[in-house]
Amino acid sequence: MSERKVRVRFAPSPTGALHIGGVRTALYNYLFARQHGGELIFRIEDTDSTRFVPGAEEYIIESFKWLGIHFDEGVSFGGNHGPYRQSERRDIYKKYVNQLLEEGKAYIAFDTPEELDAKRNEIANFQYDASTRGMMRNSLTLSKEEVEQMIADGKQYVVRFKIEPNEDVHVNDMIRGDVVINSTILDDKVLYKSADELPTYHLANIVDDHLMEVTHVIRGEEWLPSAPLHVLLYRAFGWADTMPAFAHLPLLLKPDGKGKLSKRDGDRLGFPVFPLEWHDPKTGEVSSGYRESGYLPEAVINFLALLGWNPGNDQEIMTMDEMIRLFDITKCSKAGAKFDYVKGMWFNREYILMKDNKELVPAFAKILQENGIQATEEQMEAVIGMMKMKKINFIKDLWPLCDFFFTAPTQFDKTDKFIKKNWNEQAAADMAELLQILEGQDDFSVEALKQTIDTWAETNGKKPWNPWRVVLVGAGKGPDMYELAAFLGKEETLKRMKTALELLK
Repeated sequence: MSERKVRVRFAPSPTGALHIGGVRTALYNYLFARQHGGELIFRIEDTDSTRFVPGAEEYIIESFKWLGIHFDEGVSFGGNHGPYRQSERRDIYKKYVNQLLEEGKAYIAFDTPEELDAKRNEIANFQYDASTRGMMRNSLTLSKEEVEQMIADGKQYVVRFKIEPNEDVHVNDMIRGDVVINSTILDDKVLYKSADELPTYHLANIVDDHLMEVTHVIRGEEWLPSAPLHVLLYRAFGWADTMPAFAHLPLLLKPDGKGKLSKRDGDRLGFPVFPLEWHDPKTGEVSSGYRESGYLPEAVINFLALLGWNPGNDQEIMTMDEMIRLFDITKCSKAGAKFDYVKGMWFNREYILMKDNKELVPAFAKILQENGIQATEEQMEAVIGMMKMKKINFIKDLWPLCDFFFTAPTQFDKTDKFIKKNWNEQAAADMAELLQILEGQDDFSVEALKQTIDTWAETNGKKPWNPWRVVLVGAGKGPDMYELAAFLGKEETLKRMKTALELLK
């Protein structure tokens, strides 16, 4: 295994929006591949045609593009191991189904759904396996001629894998160690259906992983019960020597830790469970996405990486390159990870603080536009710089904190706690005096304003800053007053002061 180039895959089904748990699985595959100088394959597992949803494949690709997870080959990326859609690989699968049939490792079963239901009613905990296959309608109980005639007559059938009982099957899991399951509890799983001439997931993913030279299968723990079947299939094909190593990742749990994370949890608590906004073409329902909710992709990636793994130290903020360097699949937790969406918002705040103000301008411009505000790029950059240190988790949180930069207060609530505390006759007199001083001030830079006003205040025993905030902002919020006045400029500052002095009489 060590001599083979590391190749991993992420293989979603195009059945709807990409769940955030799937994003984390793809992320861990990406980190593992990059750390080992390997390759990441993007495969579409669409053998269940009844569940196909138009637009889902494009949505998944766009999600990873936004998140910064890059694939080396696969659907829409090209490569030498295609086709990468399972629905385009029918002939390939048929060849391997026939191989198992010819070698007696699989058999054809004609049992109808009604016959199977009848048997379930007849036998408690019925399972199609070594103990029951002899009483069913299949190629093990029918003659070769009967089987051929039924196929010729167009009877629908499935191909089942023949599992021998009482064998301990070992799954070497990079996270969980040696997992042992006795084959007696496994049923003769359906591998192929004549109705649509497509394999089931179990056969298709084994054949694809082998032919695409996948060396490590990193997937969610919901697939752990299927792993023994997959090991037996590798052995049945004679591929045991190149069977990939397995790693079954812990589940993402509800925020309270009680059960698997679902879309309902997000709807109930107000956080997204999809990377991008999803418009369901069948129901018309619109589900929120991390991108549209104002999350930065780097924050989402960092947050997800630490749900089920940590670097072994106290470091929380990590770039993708740092994660690639520190990631260790064997250090992933066996237990499920609580989805702490509040922590996710904290990560977003930290990344906003680290971002260059210029990079945040497009998101802020959209918020201003929604509120009917036109501003220059320089103005927006300045406001972001002054206000992003406030307690915000998203750029959209800036608007109620900074609306006064763009719209002057037109009314003053004298019952407001801040105004009531900081406005009286003396404050009004001080502001009238400050207005006169500023009318003669040509230099409205932060440094010049500070020099003038601090000198006046110190000389005359004045404390004008909160009353000045009242007249310029109309509330107890905002940045340093010198920065605000410098941003507004002389004309707007004086205009606001005059208007406020009239309205606050």
